[in-house]
Amino acid sequence: MDGVELLMELRDALESRHSIRSFTSDPVPRKLLEEVLSAAALAPSPFNEQPWRFYVASGESRVRVGEIMTQNTSYFDEFMTLVGMEPTEEHLRWYTEMGGAPVVVACTMPKVDDKFALLQKQLTMGAAIENILLAATEAGLGTCGITSGYWVRDLIGEALGVPEDRTIIAMIVMGYPSDEQPVAPPHNFDIAEFRD
Repeated sequence: MDGVELLMELRDALESRHSIRSFTSDPVPRKLLEEVLSAAALAPSPFNEQPWRFYVASGESRVRVGEIMTQNTSYFDEFMTLVGMEPTEEHLRWYTEMGGAPVVVACTMPKVDDKFALLQKQLTMGAAIENILLAATEAGLGTCGITSGYWVRDLIGEALGVPEDRTIIAMIVMGYPSDEQPVAPPHNFDIAEFRD
């Protein structure tokens, strides 16, 4: 396979990946989850630190995470204000039900105080999360990355057995997309300034 063919396959995955907000209740086989999550290990990190650790909730643990997210509704208006959106009942329902996804992945990194170390780890985690989202797309799974659990991250961490020296920075809801899927939104490709 030459580089052009490989680039086209990657481009197809990039273009077909979009946030899914409605899932079937079908369970995702553990082997498939392991395969998708292994893509995160291929992400770049400074000095190959690999700061990520993922906690996968399905079954009873997924139910518990859902219960905690429902408690999160008291912070919903604050969250929506921070992301610059007007809160609606539809948004509230989605953030408490998480689209009915059968799997929730808590994405964690070590707690750090230094601002530069924090920035490095956050950028690294973003790369690892994107790898997961693309691998899930390739595997026929739908995903949606969420940060709305920020206010209850300690409760979610406790429910999933996340050690105290780590923090949840994002979650990924995952499962098989339902039949009713939104069209991917348009993207602005005018994003670079070129200097000669």
